[in-house]
Order: sequence, then C-alpha cells, then structure tokens
Amino acid sequence: MAKLTLFERRRQRVRTSLRKRGGTRPRLSIHRSGRHIYAQVIDDAQGRTVASASTLDKDVRGQAGANVAGAQDVGRRLAEKAKAAGVTQVVFDRGGFLFHGRVKALADAAREGGLEF
Repeated sequence: MAKLTLFERRRQRVRTSLRKRGGTRPRLSIHRSGRHIYAQVIDDAQGRTVASASTLDKDVRGQAGANVAGAQDVGRRLAEKAKAAGVTQVVFDRGGFLFHGRVKALADAAREGGLEF
C-alpha cells in the first residue's frame, strides 16, 4: 500500500473515534509538515476556528521551525489563545500523524498551558 493511503486510513480512524467520544468539545487539530507545524482549535458545531498558532506566526517566524522546540512553543501559544477565547477542554485530533516527537511535544505543551484533553 502507498504511504498516503495508510496515512489517510489512520486519519479517518482518528476522526471517527473523535466523533464518537468528542461530544461537544472543540477539536485541537494539528498538521505537521517538513518545515512547520500548525495547530488550531475548531468548534465543529459552529464550523469556525476558535484559536490557531503555527511556526509561521509573525512573532516567531524564523526563530522556530519544524522541530520539538518549535512544537512546544506552538502548543504553549495555542493554549494561551484558546484560554483567552474561553476554551479549556478540547479533544486532540492528531490527524494521521503518530503520537510521538513533535506531535507529542505540542500536546504536552498545550496541557501545561492549561488545556484539558
């Protein structure tokens, strides 16, 4: 099987389990590329993004890349923005990415920042 096909299967499996368990909580969705990492808190009931952060934000552009330190910074900043918007509980949507390395670093930093999931 192709790598993309396996990725898409993991992504659908994660998304399906989130729909079953998620309830009314917003979803913390991440995307990881070779150069950057992106995260956003999405309210699926209203269909809008509540908060977002990435290594492309103006205040950190050029300082943080797609490494563990950059992912931790994105997690901290996302937690601050989400708490400012009134969101404290989310479900973690890792997409098709495995939960280790940069993905785990972002999740741990968001938890330390005050998000519960």
